[in-house]
Formats: sequence, C-alpha cells, structure tokens
Amino acid sequence: MRRLLFASLTGLWLSACAPLPAHSAPDTPPQKPASSQIEYGRYLARAGDCVSCHTAPGGKPYAGGLAMATPFGTIYTPNITPDPDTGIGKWSDHEFYNAMHNGVSANGRQLYPAFPYPWFTKITATDVQAIKAYLDTLTPVRQKTKPPELPWPMSWRKSMLVWNQLFFHAGTFKPDPSKSIQWNRGAYLVQGVGHCGACHSAKNMAGAAQTVDGLGGGSAGDGWYAPDLTSDLRVGIGKWSPQEIVEYLKTGSNARTAAAGKMAQVVENSTQYLSDSDLTAIAVYLKDMPPKHSGSGGSAAISDPSVERGAGLFIDNCIGCHMSDGGGIPGVFPRFSRSAAIQADNPDTVIHIVLDGAQVPPTPSKPAAFAMPAFGWKLSDQEIADVVNYIRNTWGNRAPLTDAGAVASLRKKIRKSSSH
Repeated sequence: MRRLLFASLTGLWLSACAPLPAHSAPDTPPQKPASSQIEYGRYLARAGDCVSCHTAPGGKPYAGGLAMATPFGTIYTPNITPDPDTGIGKWSDHEFYNAMHNGVSANGRQLYPAFPYPWFTKITATDVQAIKAYLDTLTPVRQKTKPPELPWPMSWRKSMLVWNQLFFHAGTFKPDPSKSIQWNRGAYLVQGVGHCGACHSAKNMAGAAQTVDGLGGGSAGDGWYAPDLTSDLRVGIGKWSPQEIVEYLKTGSNARTAAAGKMAQVVENSTQYLSDSDLTAIAVYLKDMPPKHSGSGGSAAISDPSVERGAGLFIDNCIGCHMSDGGGIPGVFPRFSRSAAIQADNPDTVIHIVLDGAQVPPTPSKPAAFAMPAFGWKLSDQEIADVVNYIRNTWGNRAPLTDAGAVASLRKKIRKSSSH
C-alpha cells in the first residue's frame, strides 16, 4: 500500500487539476498592442511558443502528436487545430478558457501539466479569447491524439487530483502596484504566456516547479538543463545588460552566449517575433529577480586529472572556434570564459551539446546560423567528461565536475528521445 501511494504521489507532476469553476479574469491585459483580436492572438500564440509543442516532426503545425518524454512515460501533445472531431473545433470559448486557466479539457478530463496550465492560468480572459480566435482561423487537420504511454496509476487521470490540491494555484496575473507598468508587462509575459518557469525552475520530487517565478534553473527535459535566469553573477544573468537580454531573445546569441537545444527552438518559433518593447519588459523583469541559490562553484583553480586531460582534448577539437582563451569569436562562435550557462551546477546542457552538436537558428538580423558539430561519434564518455570538466573550470569558470557515467546516461537519454 505504501509503494502504491508513493508511486501515485511521485507521478502527480503529470496530473492536471480537477474540474474547477472557471474564475473570472480582468478584461484589460497589460499593455495590449493595438491590433485586431486575431492578429493579437497570433502574437500571443507565438509568445507562448504553442507551435513548438503542438507540432510533431514533419507534421502539420498545431496538429499535435509531438512525443514528450517524462520521467514516468511519454505524453503526446494534442491537436489544437479547429478540426471538429480530433481538434478543438467544437470547443466553446469558455471550454478553452477552462483548459488554459484550470487544466480541464472540454470533456471534463484533467490535462497533464506537461501542458503548462500552472502558468497559463495567469493569462487574462481577454488574451485567452484572442488565442482561441487565432487558432480558429487555422486550417483544420484531422489527426487523433495518441494516448499517453504511462504506467498505472498515472494513466488513471483521476488518481492525479491530489497533485492539483498540493501544487496548483489557479489565478489570473495581478499587477504589482509597487512596480512599473513595464516591469508588470514583463512579469505577465514571463510568469504567464511565456511560462519560462516551466523549464527554468527547480522541480520537487513530484515534478512541480517550486515557484512559478523561481527561475533559478531546472531540467527542461530530453537531457537539457535550462539555466538560471536570476541576477546571480556567476550562473545567472546578473552581468547581462537589458540590451544583451533583448539581443539574445531576438537573435539567439549575444556577446556572452548562444542559444542551443530547446532554447534555440524558443528563439526560432517564439521570442524573435516579440516586439522590442515586450522583450525590453522581459529584460527589466528578469534583471529584478534576486539570486535563488549560492551555487557550488568556488574561486580556487581546480587541479584534477580529468581537467588536465580535457586541456589536450580542447586543443585537438575546440580551439579553432572557441580560441585558446575561451573567448570565441564575437557574433560567430560563443565564448566559454565566465559563461553563466557553462558554469551551471548541472552540466547536462554542456554535455548534450558536445555529444549531439547545436545550432543557433537564423533570424532576420542574424541570417547566418551558428552550428557546432557533434562529437559523440568521435569521443568516448570519459573523453567528453574530461573536455566538459576543462571547459567548466578554466578561464575563470568554476563548476562541479562530471564523470563518464553521467555522460553515458545522457547519451542513452538522447538516443531514446530521438527514437520518438
């Protein structure tokens, strides 16, 4: 009985809330752009990066079918085109709002919080209606949603209701009167539509984000680690200027770093389309976020055989692009020295990029995309661990060491993810 209860509770992060009464929401969104409802809905759908999750590789946009791997099984994203039988064509505005705000489908079933309703609950009723108005204009696609591949009891959705009672708090965004209009607009986008905390927040044992605005870094799934977005000077964006944040979100890179993996996809499908005023509002909000943790990197140089071996591997494989001083080539190859992402306590993203390569998507302002080749075919698990340890502990960087076992585990996870 204890084991059954434990399995039920730890699987609760996949749950969705019980049918709750739809809360009323303010009708005035923060700084709503002057545009038609449909065009504004398109803008909000991009801000929420809806297409990335609701489009399977090679599939029709918004028709769903993307396999989302979780620690408990695989969930397939639903069809949100206006097809009346397999999509949301028969959904009323109220039913759509109930899904976004309370995590309840039109048929009354709980949605799994792989759909980020704990963040979308903050979106105003007016904005939710605009998103629905835009989705209703899409070409209907007939494509049934695959059932989730989850073990019992997670597969029995009603067994997940406890998760909502413990971790979900419905409620529309409420502006902070002590902050500026710009700050509040940024908070609304980060906490609500952009749901940044879904990836960039630490998770508890049940998989729930510790706080909606935690932003201290966390697992983004599929072997990626989303770095700290707070003002932490070592592993966060404390040293970034607002302009550097805007540039990164607009182009996928700046003088300090370059987007990779899931964040590159976010830039490609979402943030590059946001207005400069909204990107600046996001930057203002993020710059005001206090550090969430002290970090484990020290100031003393690390003398370790793995780091020493990694120096030679860096010379053989990396120095041509990233330079002997770790400075990279501005605007072309990202720098490693004193990089917040490189120094993250969790090394998964660095390991992932070395294993599988990375590409920063082209944008109108930076049409030439940065691409890094994969080294997983060439380097052993130990060699990748060595070069990662060198990169993370040289040129002023300080971060915990990794090992071949961690690389092997991530390599396996990447293979499993790519098989879907």
